[in-house]
Amino acid sequence: MSSDTTTDYAPAGHEEPVPGGRRARRETERADGPGGGRLTAALVFLVPTAAAMAVILRGIGVRQLWRDEHATWWAATLSFQDLSHLIRTIDVVFTPYYVLMHAWIAVAGDSPTAMRLPEAVAMACSAGLLALLGRRMFTTQTGVLAGLAFAVVPTVTRYGQEIRPYAFAVAAVLLSTLLLARALDQPSFKVWVGYTLSVPLIGWSHLASMAVLGAHLTMILIARRSGDRIAGWAYAAAGTLGLCFVFPAAVQGSGQSGQIAWNNPVLKDLLEFPKNLFGSWAVAVPVLALGLVGLFFAGKRALPLAVWVVLPPLATYVTASKLHLFLPRYLFFTLPAWVLLAAVAVTRLAGPVAGAKAGTGAAVRRGFGWVLAAGAVAGLLWQALPGIRETRQNAQGEPDFRGAARIIRAEQRKGDGIAFSGVMAERRAMAYELRDDPGRPRDVLMYQTPQELGSFGAAECPRPAPCLAKAKRLWLVSTTFDGQPLSGMPKQTAAAVERGFRVVRTRKLTSLQLVLLEPVKKAADDTAGKDDASRRKVHA
Repeated sequence: MSSDTTTDYAPAGHEEPVPGGRRARRETERADGPGGGRLTAALVFLVPTAAAMAVILRGIGVRQLWRDEHATWWAATLSFQDLSHLIRTIDVVFTPYYVLMHAWIAVAGDSPTAMRLPEAVAMACSAGLLALLGRRMFTTQTGVLAGLAFAVVPTVTRYGQEIRPYAFAVAAVLLSTLLLARALDQPSFKVWVGYTLSVPLIGWSHLASMAVLGAHLTMILIARRSGDRIAGWAYAAAGTLGLCFVFPAAVQGSGQSGQIAWNNPVLKDLLEFPKNLFGSWAVAVPVLALGLVGLFFAGKRALPLAVWVVLPPLATYVTASKLHLFLPRYLFFTLPAWVLLAAVAVTRLAGPVAGAKAGTGAAVRRGFGWVLAAGAVAGLLWQALPGIRETRQNAQGEPDFRGAARIIRAEQRKGDGIAFSGVMAERRAMAYELRDDPGRPRDVLMYQTPQELGSFGAAECPRPAPCLAKAKRLWLVSTTFDGQPLSGMPKQTAAAVERGFRVVRTRKLTSLQLVLLEPVKKAADDTAGKDDASRRKVHA
């Protein structure tokens, strides 16, 4: 398989006299790359990258972190000893990402903007890589249109502004696919080594993204049917060596799947998958419709791209009861293939996108193609604007921990304690929001720290009354759904709070109640025994 379908056929008036002429023809036609030289390739990469970066960077630090981002911050700011303890019990598959973020935070800090910059860069580069892939598989117009269209999809902004590895997964998938396409078109030891090294990058960013290897295998099988006898052996060697770097983490991670056992999708989740993948139905419907049309004009590229968009969602949905991997953010790496197919459909109106005459024709027709591409991007951007604005807002249902921290900082006193009620990772979120406050309330109920447990959560006092006794006042951060601030606590702890404290005032914020309590009577001196957690050092 060639990197551009113009090489799948001999030029007009020319017949290949011997089998060896195929490589010679490739070298002659592709010496400067598909459709131009290195300058053209650089522009094809940089224009969509710059467009995506401009969209993603706007308001990148405004939205509050949500619980998954708090988890990244927590893991990435642990010492390497504590991080190694954590990954032995949970999230081993994210180890490379946590190590990368650990190094980045040490240099750039842990503000929302600083921590989101690596993801923004990775996602912006994904737009450029998609443009290069579209150029290599089809035409320059197709590639540029795909890259620019990708840049304005709402979820590109969302995951480009999220401190999780999904942007890196998309970039790794696109880089690997681009290297494979080049290896099949211009085989060389160096390119195959590059592809081999790209395979573990996919697995290290997110294991679910390894499903793209099914599309890669399809590309190999098509190349073998076209007479490429080397591709199969090279792919087998590259895939085997690449998987060797991922397999140990995958095996260990399979024993940690309990952390996502809550994800049991139903038919409704499958029906709403396109909306959640693209960020809105207004974007999903036209891209999917054009993508289906694009399959008819994609030539030999149609089958690999179809496998790319269909196999991962289907496989993860069927195995959801065991693997729990059917989530739009886990499958975000399939979106570029849909966008590329949609770009094929649009540019086909201006001329062939596959075959010997792909991208050729009169200047008027080529000009019309660029005008059509610009109009398509403008139309998609108009459809995407409401979704993009929504992605810059706080995640739906996420509590306003930033607002709670603002109130605590303004009204806290020496000797205050803090406690938590609910299931929204309140302790970790408030640890982040109060990380730079040396006078922050002490976590009076924490009996064992997350570092000691090798977990994201702490263990609370088995005897809560002594632990609560030395708090001069108590700030209760509650995210319970029933509106009862204490209902998210263990019964024994809630009873101890009710007996020992009275409510001073309650502040209601988005999906959160902040309750200030004072002791009803002074605690006895002998309650400050060994269970007192107020003196324990809290990681922040």
